[in-house]
Amino acid sequence: MDHAFDITAIRHWIVHVPLSSAISWSSGKRTGSTRLICEVTTRGGIKGYGETICLLDFVPVVFEKLVVPTGLGRKVTDVEQLTRAAEGAGYYHHKRALVFALSALEMAMWDARGKYADMPLHEMWGGAYRSEIEICAYVYISDPEKVAEELIGYRDQGFRSFKLKVGLDPEQDIALVRKAREVLGPSANLRVDPNGAWTPAMAKRMMARLAPYDLQYLEQPLPVEDIAGAALLRAASPVPICIDEGAYTLQETMTAIRMGAADVILVDPHETGGLWSCLKAGAVCEAAGIHVGMHSGGELGLTQAAYLHLAASMPNAKIALDTIYQHHADDILKDRIVFENGHAAVPTGPGLGVEVDLDKIAAYETDTITSAYLNPDKPDWFAEKPAF
Repeated sequence: MDHAFDITAIRHWIVHVPLSSAISWSSGKRTGSTRLICEVTTRGGIKGYGETICLLDFVPVVFEKLVVPTGLGRKVTDVEQLTRAAEGAGYYHHKRALVFALSALEMAMWDARGKYADMPLHEMWGGAYRSEIEICAYVYISDPEKVAEELIGYRDQGFRSFKLKVGLDPEQDIALVRKAREVLGPSANLRVDPNGAWTPAMAKRMMARLAPYDLQYLEQPLPVEDIAGAALLRAASPVPICIDEGAYTLQETMTAIRMGAADVILVDPHETGGLWSCLKAGAVCEAAGIHVGMHSGGELGLTQAAYLHLAASMPNAKIALDTIYQHHADDILKDRIVFENGHAAVPTGPGLGVEVDLDKIAAYETDTITSAYLNPDKPDWFAEKPAF
């Protein structure tokens, strides 16, 4: 038996990379992205790297107490076994905690596996259905005049899909969308995301007011738990409904599809437990005739590369990818991923196809997890959902 694939060491870092400027939405304010970076070393000397979202304090605890001891000694090819063993340790009761922590190691395992095979991940998943991935310009501005300036800037760079954050105030939201459609014209893909801020009644009113602006879709209008409400809303909506936070895990994705809650579903390897689970969720959506996009949660270069491989591999990933990658002042890669003319090329190197910079990881390492779900400018503020 070849033991070269055996995982002999796992180490990790918490990093916080600042954004070029702060971003705000209906749930909070963020000045940077906190991520957990994982490195695996195999008996054969190959190193693989992974990344996950790390906005809450339980992520490194679960990683250290569950994921590391569960992963050590396994082969980098044992993705299914790793997932089942971690769930079987009691974390099927705590899926949100499990998937965040597990996905960092799972991504690193795939990276190492691709390096062994000398193949990029998309070639291991059926080949590149597309070699260039459209990127969505993600705009976090609530002032209509300022948003117009930024949208025009993105359009001039070649972007053709745009996303706005709404859910703060109804009149402000309508003014924002009106201005966006005015400056972008009728051919641009325009989507909005209230982050679950609306009641069903408010969502109905807002959809009626937003219908004239020909939105590509309305993302997560209701609180995440209200899948039944989303299904009723979709049945009555002139605007396509996208489910994001309400369909994170593979099982939640299936529930949303069975209930008829979504026209579009956003997938995320960190929220579903890894790249393999993300591919499974995409396949379930494909069978149901549903297009998928990618959820953006503050991704750095490892995750951005993973998104490109996933989108290259899934035929139904036709929707421009959400990302705030370009909003970061720096990255942990030696060479940042380039967006050109509103697209990014799928990496062609082995594994994830990108190279981490350990010096940058050291420079951005932190032992503090900065909350993204509070607004430090308003100490008494909290996100009331649904708000209106």
